[in-house]
Amino acid sequence: MGKDRVAVVGIGQTKHQATRGDVSMAGLVREAASRALDDAQMTWADVDAVVIGKAPDFFEGVMMPELFLADALGATGKPLFRVHTAGSVGGSTAIVASQLIEAGIHERVLTVAFEKQSESEAMWALSLPIPFTPPLHAGAGGYFAPHVRSYIRRSGSPDHIGMLVALKDRQNGLKNPYAHLHEHDITFDSIKESMMLWDPIRYAETCPSSDGACALVLGSEKVAEAAAAEGRQPAWIKGTAMRSEPTLSAERDTVLPLGGALCAADVYKQAGITDPRKDVDCVEMYVPFSWFEPMWLENLGFAEPGDGWKMTEEGATALDGDLPVNMSGGVLCTNPIGASGMLRFAEAAMQVRGTAGDHQVEGARTAVGHAYGGGSQFFAMWVVGADKP
Repeated sequence: MGKDRVAVVGIGQTKHQATRGDVSMAGLVREAASRALDDAQMTWADVDAVVIGKAPDFFEGVMMPELFLADALGATGKPLFRVHTAGSVGGSTAIVASQLIEAGIHERVLTVAFEKQSESEAMWALSLPIPFTPPLHAGAGGYFAPHVRSYIRRSGSPDHIGMLVALKDRQNGLKNPYAHLHEHDITFDSIKESMMLWDPIRYAETCPSSDGACALVLGSEKVAEAAAAEGRQPAWIKGTAMRSEPTLSAERDTVLPLGGALCAADVYKQAGITDPRKDVDCVEMYVPFSWFEPMWLENLGFAEPGDGWKMTEEGATALDGDLPVNMSGGVLCTNPIGASGMLRFAEAAMQVRGTAGDHQVEGARTAVGHAYGGGSQFFAMWVVGADKP
């Protein structure tokens, strides 16, 4: 049985900042969803189903918030699903929503992801000693720093690569009005001189803690064609993939996770991509710590193992490079954890719709959105294009 075509026809996000004390969780998700519906020129009544995602409930201490968010998202009397795959959940949530249309179940699906980190303390939530699991050593940075050290040792990368990524992404974030961090005075030296948090990860090479939400309206081929006929470019979904792997496998490669490589190979095959470096115009990838840019460039097939850092050093991943990466400023500028994956998917869709504003890549026709979560054990990706598949 073939799949029905699906496209992104509406995108909305909140202003992201450290504390959105002006809204509740319900107000936060409704703000993003309302903007996505406006962009799609739809009302709440037009939506057939809602798919919502967020990171672990213990980040905010609110169990199953979807129970009270159904009303805020106009889901009363309609199907509502929640997805959870740790930090990759924003991407996974968008994929689950797309599959409801691919399967011919619904015509129009609203999908939303969010996090209100100001009502929690994610770093210490991740540091609690949980029985029968390894310690995280003070947050995600404590867990991932050894992976970064392993990457540097294996690749021979010079120390300044992480600083170059942080500088690039923060400068890209200055072009994004929704980004949390707008650091106009950031320089290479200010990053180099910032506090060492988890050697070799410096403070300025680390993502912020953000409140925010992102929403997408996905439509069937008929819905997307109607939008195109009215002059609103859809972002056609050309492939989606999710993979996972066990965190505690003794043979696991944390620098080049098998799950990430399999996820990339699957989504490229669906989208007809045979040479990712050549066939893809831009990429939004999940980089919470700057060194993950070269690591993911290799894991997703844009560079050979050990060579990802060379693309960063050569400027290939800059906004005017031959493969722009994290045009929006990425996770290093904005990190509402549950929404961070969907923001990557949304940015990819904005690029091929030509609606990314000052961080638009000229002529972008094919873009990749990427998210990962947990201990690099959940992966989600999609490929979107301006041309109907």
